[in-house]
Amino acid sequence: MKCIKLIRQSKGRELGEIMRTSDSDAELRVKGGNWGYAPKSEWKDYKGKSKKTEQVTEEVTDQSVGQVKARRGKRSVNDK
Repeated sequence: MKCIKLIRQSKGRELGEIMRTSDSDAELRVKGGNWGYAPKSEWKDYKGKSKKTEQVTEEVTDQSVGQVKARRGKRSVNDK
């Protein structure tokens, strides 16, 4: 198994995308010129980023809604 990184834009793939594939498939893609070899550690970081980003986005959204509700309550108390 080899890790390859997209180094030129292509249809259906985003630039910088890293994927893990068989040795023979990786060799063909790299020879094509759009892909280059990448270290496995870079693939692990890329794979982990997408999951962490989704979780952080959900947490931030939930916290923002809670803070807005708290502010509204405090404002109405100060206005009286």
